[in-house]
Amino acid sequence: MKVLLHVCCGPCAIHPLDVLKKQGHEVHGFFYNPNIYPEEEFLRRKKAVEQFSQVSGMKINSLAYQLQEYRDAIKDLNDKQQRCGKCWHLRLRKAAEFAKKNDFDAFTTTLLVSPYQDHDSLKNLGHQIQEAEKIDFLYMDFREGFSEGQNEAKKLNLYRQKYCGCAYSLYENNNKPALNPPVNK
Repeated sequence: MKVLLHVCCGPCAIHPLDVLKKQGHEVHGFFYNPNIYPEEEFLRRKKAVEQFSQVSGMKINSLAYQLQEYRDAIKDLNDKQQRCGKCWHLRLRKAAEFAKKNDFDAFTTTLLVSPYQDHDSLKNLGHQIQEAEKIDFLYMDFREGFSEGQNEAKKLNLYRQKYCGCAYSLYENNNKPALNPPVNK
């Protein structure tokens, strides 16, 4: 199959790409992450994805930084689970739309490699988007390769971030109150 892999960062792409290629799939990456804050962090992660693309040969499609699109999606959501769900929906829906428009057979995401994400919610969301967008969601549990991918990222000298990406996770990771992160600045 021709599979579009939504890529959240370079290190998280390593194991899923390896698995999908070993299964014989043609894999293209899709870097769309308007949640990443600040823009400098977005650019660091995008650069790491581009570096990995050069090493791995995976073609990458990327969209410009669109923080306002993320802000609009999560406005008025104070609950972390709700914010994360909206964020995942925004990114996976955009990946599905891109995949359908560009004649891919299926889409999936590197979010499925992270042991820090709500895997069941991601799986359910992927299937909901599959139904809505009429393109297959390729579900795979990539978590067993998370550490392997991180170790390979170190060897490749890829940038490895210390937080999920959004302003909320940045502040939570730094043990600061996350109630009013500067998402509107």
